[in-house]
Amino acid sequence: MANLKGLASIVEELRAERTNLVIQLRHVDGALSVLGKLNSGSSYTKPRTLSASARKRISLAQKARWARAKGHAPKTKRTMSVAGRRKIAAAQRARWAKVKARQKEAA
Repeated sequence: MANLKGLASIVEELRAERTNLVIQLRHVDGALSVLGKLNSGSSYTKPRTLSASARKRISLAQKARWARAKGHAPKTKRTMSVAGRRKIAAAQRARWAKVKARQKEAA
């Protein structure tokens, strides 16, 4: 009977050691998974290349945001219709025609 009591205590010690090892193994697995996630993300990222028009849109949007923040109205580029440009060009040609006519009279 003495051998059975000694054997039972050895089995108990082995079971306790096994549970400790399982707990340690879980800790190691958790650490490995965290480190694996950190390693998968590379620290180098390729810079994005933007077109000139995209950079200009971004720049104008940022200027508009700053203008709103400072209380200024954003500057917008004015556009003119083709008909409006033609009227101005015709008026300018008429003015030049008058100037040239005066120069001919004076000469």
